[in-house]
Amino acid sequence: MEDRRTLLLDSASLYFRAFFGLPDSMRDKDGHQVNAVRGLLDFLARFITDYSPTHVACCWDDAWRPAWRVELVPSYKAHRVVRADPAGGWVEEVPAELVGQVPWIRATLDALGLPIVGAADHEADDVIATLATRSTWPVDVVTGDRDLFQLVDDAAGVRVLYVGRGVAKHERIDDAWLQAKYGITGAGYVDFAVLRGDPSDGLPGVKGIGEKTASSLIGRYGDLDGIVANAAKLSPGVQRSLAAAMDYLGPAREVVGAVRTLDLPDVDLTLPSVPKDLDLFAALADELQLGGSADRIVAAMAAAGQRAGRST
Repeated sequence: MEDRRTLLLDSASLYFRAFFGLPDSMRDKDGHQVNAVRGLLDFLARFITDYSPTHVACCWDDAWRPAWRVELVPSYKAHRVVRADPAGGWVEEVPAELVGQVPWIRATLDALGLPIVGAADHEADDVIATLATRSTWPVDVVTGDRDLFQLVDDAAGVRVLYVGRGVAKHERIDDAWLQAKYGITGAGYVDFAVLRGDPSDGLPGVKGIGEKTASSLIGRYGDLDGIVANAAKLSPGVQRSLAAAMDYLGPAREVVGAVRTLDLPDVDLTLPSVPKDLDLFAALADELQLGGSADRIVAAMAAAGQRAGRST
């Protein structure tokens, strides 16, 4: 049996990066932008080629700002909200040129046979966390979101391929990398992020506790529970900071922590060697003028199938 490895993609993180990083001159036959579609396919082809997964999932934000997270921490992603959605939830600030490409992205992935996996009122982070947690073989998570560092687990074979500096310069995040960078492992990342805060997600953190102090506290006491239990041993300033933030710590911990127990549909994540619907994919490639991007993803899938010993 072939060595199995799963590639879990934070889809929105990647297609946003493609949209803002690639020329808007990439157009379909009607003149609409397709840079997000082409870029995502190129990213997929690169990671499939470089990391030889046998299984792939394109994880989706069915809710980019889940109501239950907002109830816990109202500032969560509040700075990205354009307006409230009359149907419930919130409308995110996204360029119209990108919004128009999302249905094409989904159609293209479906024609290829690359499964899109989401869950009601949950983010892609939660889907990724659930799939990674229940995997019995190694997992690579592709994302530009540092919150998913919490999934890193050398013993379980889970690492993050972090594209924060770009896909070409992506970093392989394991426990050793986290230890060198922050002085913690993946297991301590949630509490570290809660203490430090994350302006990009609207999480204020604990006033007066920065990255170095958060790392030191977790290194010394293990987690938030240990820190609070030993508060009397801390400096007066840190004690005051923690006391002022007690109502924030518990809810923020739940917001930052990705859900690992979603009841996801039973989806076959086996990476196909050929597009599921070759005619449909060819038609989309022609209509959207995907060019070399279409060729590269098909070639990457075929090569992966050959490496795994599956017929193309």
